[in-house]
Amino acid sequence: MSTPDPVLLLVDDRPSSFTRHAAATLPEHLVLLRFEELRDDLSEDHLRRTAHLPAFWVRAGVPLEQEAARYRDWVAGQLPVAPTRFCNPSEPRQAPAHRFAALAGLPHLSGQQVAWVRDKAEMKRRFRELGLRTAEFTRVRTAAEIEWFAATHGWPLVLKPVDSFACVDTHRLDGPQSLDGIDLTARDWMVEQFLGGTEWEVCAVIHRGDVLDAWPSAMPCRPLDIVDGAMNANISVGTDEAPPVDLRALLQRIVTGMGIDHGYAHMEFFLTDGRLYAGEIGLRLAGCEIPANHGHAYGFDVFGATLDVYRGTRPDLRYRQRRCAGDLLLPLPGSGTVHRITPTEELLRVPGVVQAVLKVGVGDTVSARRASHNASGYVHVVGASIEEVERRMREVLGKFTIELTSVPIGGSTPTDSPALEGTR
Repeated sequence: MSTPDPVLLLVDDRPSSFTRHAAATLPEHLVLLRFEELRDDLSEDHLRRTAHLPAFWVRAGVPLEQEAARYRDWVAGQLPVAPTRFCNPSEPRQAPAHRFAALAGLPHLSGQQVAWVRDKAEMKRRFRELGLRTAEFTRVRTAAEIEWFAATHGWPLVLKPVDSFACVDTHRLDGPQSLDGIDLTARDWMVEQFLGGTEWEVCAVIHRGDVLDAWPSAMPCRPLDIVDGAMNANISVGTDEAPPVDLRALLQRIVTGMGIDHGYAHMEFFLTDGRLYAGEIGLRLAGCEIPANHGHAYGFDVFGATLDVYRGTRPDLRYRQRRCAGDLLLPLPGSGTVHRITPTEELLRVPGVVQAVLKVGVGDTVSARRASHNASGYVHVVGASIEEVERRMREVLGKFTIELTSVPIGGSTPTDSPALEGTR
């Protein structure tokens, strides 16, 4: 007698390609977990697309113990089969989501594991305990502590909240003057050396404690440069241009050292003067459209493989091809109402573009933010090499235009901003 397919409880705090894939492929084996305080992050279109799935809403301001008890009653009374597996693809929801899963009797990360993959200072401390090299770092609360660190290790430095993601509130400090306007009492902060060299990203899937494979990504521009306007792209490298590092062994050391049983991990690291420095790791899908890049580069169902490991089964990682494939996030250079935007049909005419998605359209009101996922849409671009993919991405940027109409403060007459072209 065959074992029935497990039902997965999936945290849904924002629309994503992964959630859309799961909703389409597991309609009878998927339950969504949503947080009332994040309701505004879920568009009406996303709610319509997922209306066929059962969803439990965690109420704002109510103790998680009480909500978990209500969830268990809801499952018993409303669902034909209870979820037995859990997946949290959200970085900011790590702590509450895994605590909820624990209270609901589902597989979860412990409090210590959440700290290792969420608190960047704890993370780097654990890296060092596992024998990995990292940039020098320390927690800070005052400008004096930052200047003391700089006196020892030199400028520039990187200042970031220990629980940030997507470079939100992350700053390069070139001197004491760079601290102007930063409220050091608002968050828990850390500071670290600025590393030169080449920054890389790598993703992996984990099953029963084993790293099954690792997929590296090149970054044409660093995330800290991206939030200040540089090209926002990642390129999955399925060719021999991959970095000269045993990435699977690197991630296995971390996975074993953190006691991780299963999931999707992504990590940034630096190669500086021939030496590897561990950057940061997240136990959840990488941001932007990086996971989909791997599917395009290797010719396999990356989202299906991810769902497999979260549902407790070993995925099929047979690859049909090897090439480079990247996601280019299209600019969203300001806030206002979209007056004109290049249609996807035109972007798809660029050689190598295999998918184009616009997240905004004419008439939409948009709000830009300083974050590495800030975008008006994205394209997937393939090629035989990193250089070819990057060149094709820059051709896309040369064709892409978005114009915003804003209303001046104190006035009611719209004003047209100048056309904001692709090069940023």
